[in-house]
Amino acid sequence: MDEFSGNELDIALTALGGLVLILGLLSGFLKERLLLSDPLVAVCIGILLGPSGLHLLDLGHWGNPQSILEQGARLAIAIQLMGVALRLPKGYLLRHWKAQAVLLGLVMPLSCVASAVLVYFILGLPLWVALLVGAIVTPTDPVVATAIVTGKVAERNLPDRLRHTLSAESAANDGLAYPLVFLPILLLTRSPGEALGQWFGEILLWEVGATVILGAVCGYLAGRLLLRAERQHTIDKPSFLAYTLALSLFVLGGIKLLNGDGILAVFVAGSTFSLVVSGSERSQEERVQEAVDRFFTLYVFVLFGLGLPWREWFDLGWSGAIAIGALLLLRRLPVLFLLKSCFPHSLQRNGDLLFMGWFGPMGVAAIFYAMLAIRETQTESIWAIVSAVVCASIVVHGISAIPGAKRYGQLHSPQVPPTE
Repeated sequence: MDEFSGNELDIALTALGGLVLILGLLSGFLKERLLLSDPLVAVCIGILLGPSGLHLLDLGHWGNPQSILEQGARLAIAIQLMGVALRLPKGYLLRHWKAQAVLLGLVMPLSCVASAVLVYFILGLPLWVALLVGAIVTPTDPVVATAIVTGKVAERNLPDRLRHTLSAESAANDGLAYPLVFLPILLLTRSPGEALGQWFGEILLWEVGATVILGAVCGYLAGRLLLRAERQHTIDKPSFLAYTLALSLFVLGGIKLLNGDGILAVFVAGSTFSLVVSGSERSQEERVQEAVDRFFTLYVFVLFGLGLPWREWFDLGWSGAIAIGALLLLRRLPVLFLLKSCFPHSLQRNGDLLFMGWFGPMGVAAIFYAMLAIRETQTESIWAIVSAVVCASIVVHGISAIPGAKRYGQLHSPQVPPTE
């Protein structure tokens, strides 16, 4: 390993600070005029500064690149999931449970199978490896999704029901992808009987089931304690932002120490917290919360740009390009139309299904699960296809977000019902 240079830290800090400053000043122009989303700009910065560009930064100088990407992605997901939970209308998940049940209980596993079938036949991967790749690319990404469903253009052209549905799904399925990813991991590393027993007993019951309960308890207690501190004036100057950020980190680390799914727990904690704390208190720092979310999540796309495996992409050849295109087009869209009748009536319009089917971006969650899978199975080939699909998703979904929202608005605005 090359020696880490102090100058590289200064370069990294300058790059990240400059990136957030530029996006803060020009994000509207970049998105609406140049069709460049925040994650896409961050990836480009990483490529420019990395070994394939100016070679000013190299993940190999900082430690194990896979570990850096895994833990960086894990932290970014947690921060973004708390932000999504707080931005959703109070009690949204309880009122709209049916749509989320279809998306998480039917669309998600079927999308996993569809993705696995595509990479199995196109790339010729072994069956369990294909299923593992399918599970990794299944969850939609809350960071990229936020760039699609927030902002002036999205708010003017997309109904709240569509924006909130995509945001809630992208947050929830990041944590619920955990058992989908671990099933093929266990089948690759253990005997079938042992794998299934551990998956049901350890993964489903404890790491997912108990995690949901613990996350809800943490969120409820955090909300009640905050309200009590304000009533009794034991808190000097309450900072909703600092409190929720601390809650994210506490739950993420604490649940992981208990061998639970910390990512899912953060979203559950945030959702429960938002039920306890009133809407007026939540909205006071909403814009500041979005800015901090941006700062604490964009860095992972810079890291991703630094670590892109260009040579491995080239080795995939034309079959890799075909697989990427097939995953973008077929992993989600056909499933949504197949299950059209299962959705609530308000989401059965073809335009809604088309928008939700296309804008199911892959990003930080796929990076995290890919690194976890490589660590558990030592199957390095996973990273080539997953990173290629994520990069393609960031590009095509970022570029098509503004035109897609405007087109939806042109076709469906007269029919859009009042906001929730």
